[in-house]
Amino acid sequence: MERYDKMTAHQRPESKLNAAIERRCDDLIVLTQELIRIPTLNPPGENYLLICEYLADRLKSSGFEIEMVRALGAPGDSAEYPRWNVIARREGSRIGQCVHFNSHIDVVETGQGWTHDPFGGALLDGRIYGRGACDMKGGLATSIIACEAFLEVFPDYDGAIEISGTADEESGGFGGVAYLAEKGFFSPERVQHVIIPEPLHKDRICLGHRGLWWAELETKGRIAHGSMPFLGDCAVRHMGAVIDELEENVFPALKSRLTEAPVIPEGARNATMNFNSLHGGQTEIPKETGGLPSPCVPDSCRLVVDRRVLWEEDMAETKQEFKDAIERVKARRDGFDYELREMFEVAPSMTDKDAPVVQTVSQAIQDTLGVTPEYVVSPGTYDQKHIDRIGHLKNCIAYGPGILDLAHQPDEYIDVEDMVASACVMAAALERLLVEPH
Repeated sequence: MERYDKMTAHQRPESKLNAAIERRCDDLIVLTQELIRIPTLNPPGENYLLICEYLADRLKSSGFEIEMVRALGAPGDSAEYPRWNVIARREGSRIGQCVHFNSHIDVVETGQGWTHDPFGGALLDGRIYGRGACDMKGGLATSIIACEAFLEVFPDYDGAIEISGTADEESGGFGGVAYLAEKGFFSPERVQHVIIPEPLHKDRICLGHRGLWWAELETKGRIAHGSMPFLGDCAVRHMGAVIDELEENVFPALKSRLTEAPVIPEGARNATMNFNSLHGGQTEIPKETGGLPSPCVPDSCRLVVDRRVLWEEDMAETKQEFKDAIERVKARRDGFDYELREMFEVAPSMTDKDAPVVQTVSQAIQDTLGVTPEYVVSPGTYDQKHIDRIGHLKNCIAYGPGILDLAHQPDEYIDVEDMVASACVMAAALERLLVEPH
């Protein structure tokens, strides 16, 4: 394999911690590559047990006690695709606070347009390529290396360190962090500081994320022969009228709303809505069969809506705005009938800048990288929502290596130097929180 050239790394202050991490550069690369090479695609939720067992073996060898937790009964959990999670804990010499690094193990579909093997983990010009490289197997590997280097330099420390690999973040986290939070794994009595190594960049601290509301709208019609559409009622045309109404009146209103929160990128400071999927009529015929559809008027059309909610918006009003738009369409269209199914919602979440984990990581970035960190907020939700709302643990941030814009893209990659720098920051934060004197 191509080796990481340590001479290209930015100069960091000399310290035992930084030196211990630099010595682990090749290990960091291999660990990231091996995680990428386990294709944990979600949906449907492949190879969760395999990657959890891999992590368990790795962390057990570093002195961690391991718990494997299956989210029985959670959405998506089945005999074929069980929702497994791994939690590793290492106790210090004395009673103290617990620092928890949480990373999700699942990745999204690969999509088209790759020039590298999505599950190859190729190392080229200091970058590791693959699905999940930045979102977020590189962050997971970084947190493991940071903790192992810390344990080498400070074997005698207060409190405890936890590392978790959790399921289904990409589909809401209900088989992962939400389930664990319900079982008490993220209670303030057990854990005091949480760092989620999402790819927000090595010199940024992410305080939280926007809220969301997902819903499925179905417009209904009446089936008839396609040559005599006047005998039926086209559900797709009804949906087209709904989309026109949203384009005319709702999207402009969303564009006019701007949050004061430091959301990145800039466009995400507005309230937004996305049409996640749209399907009307009969089931599509696979192209390889060469068959043709039958001539029918569609009696159903379904639209899945992904609405992102700002702190300044009220969730009830957000829902009502959408419902009012549908009712306006109904008032002017004969035969219009619909059903609205709410799928799930998440309130916006944001940790205070004065929170202990924020101040600790901020100082670690300044000491290690020599820059003042930027405070940002994520455009999309991540598992902080469950730690906050279910676990009632407010002292949580996202901090990790990688470029957010690369997530879910073809040729996703993570820069090795970014991982090394972030590992140094994470280890320095552990020193501040767990090594006396405080």
